[in-house]
Amino acid sequence: MTNTLISNSIRFVVLVLLQVLLLNNINFLGFINPYLYILFLILYPFNTPQGWFMLIAFLLGLSIDTFEDSGGIHAAASVFIAYIRPVILRFSFGISYDYQTVKLSNTPYGARLSYIILVVVLHNLLLFILEMFGFSHVYLILKKTFFTSIFTILLVLISLTLFKPKRR
Repeated sequence: MTNTLISNSIRFVVLVLLQVLLLNNINFLGFINPYLYILFLILYPFNTPQGWFMLIAFLLGLSIDTFEDSGGIHAAASVFIAYIRPVILRFSFGISYDYQTVKLSNTPYGARLSYIILVVVLHNLLLFILEMFGFSHVYLILKKTFFTSIFTILLVLISLTLFKPKRR
């Protein structure tokens, strides 16, 4: 319990600092900005209470919103992901999620990839809908969601590969 708490706290702080100090200054083609802080939501332990996870997701999004001055859109998108994560987990991992036997590092690559893609795309879609605050810019919302999601998914996969847990 303590080891998990410490590692999640360190992951939280490192990802927020990395997002704020480095990744928010990257702007490919004027609109592609990677959101690696989503990795915290992806890697957070699956067997924690839903309410606790939603509170932590809110604090994560609020931390990003504070530094980006974005009015709560990251907090809203993060809480949304925390709320629907059980549905995404059940879709990606099937019955093994219901028995709480899922550990992300031990899952088949296809299931892991579908989980990551769903989390990132849904997060970015809601984020950009809230940013534009209307459906009059549907093309721009979809374009930003598509390209930002691709770049974020690549960064998440690279991060998961580089920081793979040691097998015992």
